[in-house]
Amino acid sequence: MAAPSVLRSASTVYKPAKSSLQIFNMSFGFLGIQFGWGLQQANMSAIYEYLGARPDQIPILWLAAPLTGLLIQPLIGHMSDRTWGPLGRRRPYFLVGAILSTIALLAMPSAKTLLFAATMLWILDASINISMEPFRAFVADLLPEGQRTRGFAMQSIFIGLGAVIASSLPWFLTNVVHLHSEGGTHAIPLTVRISFYAGAAAFLGAVLYTIFTTKEYPPEDLELFRAHKQASKGPGVAVREILTAVREMPMTMRRLGGVQLLTWLGLFCMWLYFPVAVAHNVFGATDTNSQLYRDGVEWGGLCFGAYSAVCFAFSFALPTLARRLGRKHTHSVCLACGAAGLLGVLLMHNKYLLLLSMTGVGIAWASTLSMPYAMLAAVLPPRKTGVYMGIFNFFVVLPEILASLFFGLIMIHVLHNNRIYAIAAGGICMALAALLMQRVDDPQTLSVANI
Repeated sequence: MAAPSVLRSASTVYKPAKSSLQIFNMSFGFLGIQFGWGLQQANMSAIYEYLGARPDQIPILWLAAPLTGLLIQPLIGHMSDRTWGPLGRRRPYFLVGAILSTIALLAMPSAKTLLFAATMLWILDASINISMEPFRAFVADLLPEGQRTRGFAMQSIFIGLGAVIASSLPWFLTNVVHLHSEGGTHAIPLTVRISFYAGAAAFLGAVLYTIFTTKEYPPEDLELFRAHKQASKGPGVAVREILTAVREMPMTMRRLGGVQLLTWLGLFCMWLYFPVAVAHNVFGATDTNSQLYRDGVEWGGLCFGAYSAVCFAFSFALPTLARRLGRKHTHSVCLACGAAGLLGVLLMHNKYLLLLSMTGVGIAWASTLSMPYAMLAAVLPPRKTGVYMGIFNFFVVLPEILASLFFGLIMIHVLHNNRIYAIAAGGICMALAALLMQRVDDPQTLSVANI
């Protein structure tokens, strides 16, 4: 059964409005988190191909990462709801995740085999999850309802900025710094290796900045908090409370879950195949060890940087747009833009036109990182914010797991290993998500005062 409501979380404490600088500080860590995640999105499929993977093998090589996220995020949310110490409630998890992610980013460029690369991706994704999900609860903990949309939009700004730098860095090192790698059979290029080393420094540095500049609210009654924590110890308690939270999931969260599932299935199709699709289908590369292939993958990373730049810029407009249209309609329109961008790739054979397609994806990405979480925070019980944010991640990792298990078969038997068709399939998923969004009830729809 659910834990008794004697635990008063930090969210019950009166929370004054925060200044722009304070919101900046509490969100800055996402710059580093996205640096690590952006490197992974833009380069892992290419790294797998450098190491000899076939197109139909790539989805299964991504499987371990979302499986780990499925287990880790609700547990981390549950644990952080019940943590208090010198670093506070959420910040200890930021720090542990950042340290582990830094190690994985430093080790990834040394991969010589597919097994090692897949293992490093598993560790990296698990570590990013440890840092990332408490950041969602962090905003809900510290900001009053009237500033939450702004807080999540600020996270989107840093996510966009971090991804721009991470995705574009290999291209920048090749075309601006003129750094080239001799390489060899299945060798990871020097530009990619240096990018991962830079990502390690950025991840740790940005998270440390947030840890040192932002304080958390202590439990209102610390002794009661400790007593509840002691009473809830035991190997099965966390599992029981997570299962209870799933059963008691608010209806808004359930419906948002369907939207998230389709949205992230569409995004995952893009992340799996876009850079290598650019190399093969647009640049015409046939040899993964050729400079033409590397140029194509780097241009694909630059396109990821372009949609992240749009995400960065568009995030400034999201709070105003949400006030005018309501959060539900705003997110629906943004997802439709993303669907148009992914489907448009079918018609684009010029590398510069791909940047136009990424504009729609960037609009959808900015909204995906903020609107669902702003709506979700309004309906969650305060003392379970962390665990529910972790459970909400089910709807992010489940489509990744489904794609990892079954999309390889679809690639072989339906899409004939055509990577462009895989990206278009992602556009169809995102279009369905835009339609499904109209079923979601936002408790603050069209309420100017609470956005």
